[in-house]
Amino acid sequence: MKKIALILALVALAGCTDEEAARKALTGSGFKDVKTTGYSYFGCDKNDTFHTGFEARGPSGQFVEGVVCSGWLKGATIRFE
Repeated sequence: MKKIALILALVALAGCTDEEAARKALTGSGFKDVKTTGYSYFGCDKNDTFHTGFEARGPSGQFVEGVVCSGWLKGATIRFE
């Protein structure tokens, strides 16, 4: 029973990303070669609905990793690791 609960929890978390909003926020801020990496457990506030991890090249060309935090009826925030 515990295994089933764990699997359901992981599936639910996998759905808590918004790749389209993350890509839009990152490309709009000058990031290139954007790759989303799925749900990011850390880095966002408890009130954020979506926690989308990413890897990209910043505007200066430097490789960066982080998370785009977003939610219903609010914008997106880019946070770096």
